[in-house]
Amino acid sequence: MDKSKQSFRKYKRSFRRRLPPIGSGDRIDYRNMSLISRFISEQGKILSRRVNRLTLKQQRLITLAIKQARILSLLPFLNNEKQFERAESIPRISGLKTRKK
Repeated sequence: MDKSKQSFRKYKRSFRRRLPPIGSGDRIDYRNMSLISRFISEQGKILSRRVNRLTLKQQRLITLAIKQARILSLLPFLNNEKQFERAESIPRISGLKTRKK
């Protein structure tokens, strides 16, 4: 093919269409922990809509469900598992001094 004709041809990128993360049968609810936990990071933060590939309405419903689950103590506000593990492995030095009489 001629080089002049190649420059006008658009590059067609083949990509596979990803499946939506929420199926039609899934109900977005604060009790559906298996669904909600997919949209929370390891630190307990709500992932963004761009990362989740959700519509605006779905993201709002997920956010509300996560917040309701946190208020009802179904989810922690923060996920500090790593901090607890680190704190247990470090030996603590007692800083309390006893009084001499």
